[in-house]
Amino acid sequence: MSTINDYLKTWSASYKNDVMHNIMPFWMKHGLDRKHGGVYTCVDRDGTLIDTTKSVWFQGRFGFIAAYAYNHIEKNPEWLAASKSCLDFIEAHCFDTDGRMYFEATEDGTPLRKRRYVFSESFAAIAMAEYALASGDKTYAVKALDLFKRIQHFISTPGILEPKYLEAMKAQGHSITMILINTASRIRAAISDPVLNKQIDDSIEALRKYFIHPEFKALLEMVGPDGEFIDTCSGRIINPGHCIETAWFILEEAKQRDWDKEMTQTALTILDWSWEWGWDKEFGGIINFRDCRNLPCQDYAQDMKFWWPQTEAIIATLYAYQATKDEKYLAMHKQISDWAYAHFPDAEFGEWYGYLHRDGTVAQPAKGNLFKGPFHIPRMLIKGYMLCEELLSE
Repeated sequence: MSTINDYLKTWSASYKNDVMHNIMPFWMKHGLDRKHGGVYTCVDRDGTLIDTTKSVWFQGRFGFIAAYAYNHIEKNPEWLAASKSCLDFIEAHCFDTDGRMYFEATEDGTPLRKRRYVFSESFAAIAMAEYALASGDKTYAVKALDLFKRIQHFISTPGILEPKYLEAMKAQGHSITMILINTASRIRAAISDPVLNKQIDDSIEALRKYFIHPEFKALLEMVGPDGEFIDTCSGRIINPGHCIETAWFILEEAKQRDWDKEMTQTALTILDWSWEWGWDKEFGGIINFRDCRNLPCQDYAQDMKFWWPQTEAIIATLYAYQATKDEKYLAMHKQISDWAYAHFPDAEFGEWYGYLHRDGTVAQPAKGNLFKGPFHIPRMLIKGYMLCEELLSE
């Protein structure tokens, strides 16, 4: 046991140190827009700004992360101020007149693009909730809950969100189903409302009923309205990182409910299956996409190693160990951690590379763009630190 404790102590210290002395300083220095508010994410390897376009996703994502770090790592007033800056930018610039949010904006907040998703809204909502916890300002928790109810309205009312496909292809996606588990969970930490638990229950039930396909030992990204298997390139896609992220969202909820057995089992099944599909037995790391019938994937990035599936696997394996105390999951944690830390961190300029070739060589060295920025890596570090500390105290 002392060996396991030593292992957990080592990672706990590493995670905390990395948040405080690497990841947060990098983004506070290179990302925070001290003139217009909010955060830039399109930065080169050394942090040089390469595009002033702002991802609306990341105003919410960094708003959340800065408050989350404040709540769980260190009461750093600069982090709290950074969270507030992102929220102020969101409220001043990122909502359209119909209540929906934009996807991209200029540095001063002029809207550039709007998409059919509600991810901007989801990230803004968790930022508001986390800032409410950090600042003690309950009005932000109320705003978060109100935005969540609007999200539910947008996705349940035909005609508001443009469908991905025309009438001939009726389908539903894994992304929105899984993201609402975490969104509801994060808001519930700041404010209680029956819609939050109900959404979590509904999402997990939908995953079980529609998306989990035992015949492939896989959770699929897209299925028919009643979970029908769609035998096309898109319908056969397995996104292992996404599925592993879903697994830890469910484990987190199972833990909230005293390790609800059925929920825990669902999560572990998803994790085990997705690890089997995702772990690259030749080169290591979690691969981007697989086809559930082992046919060629259409996506040209199919065999790359992106940063975020690795961070999700690090969290998920720690959660799985906490749930089961099965050392198999600690071995998986070591496997993914050893590979990720050997390939992604940039020893010279800090932070992590985002995009690697299948063999682990760097595909492009930028530290951020409209999709990569201060979210998955700091979330993994904060969550990893918290889980290690909890396991040590057990």
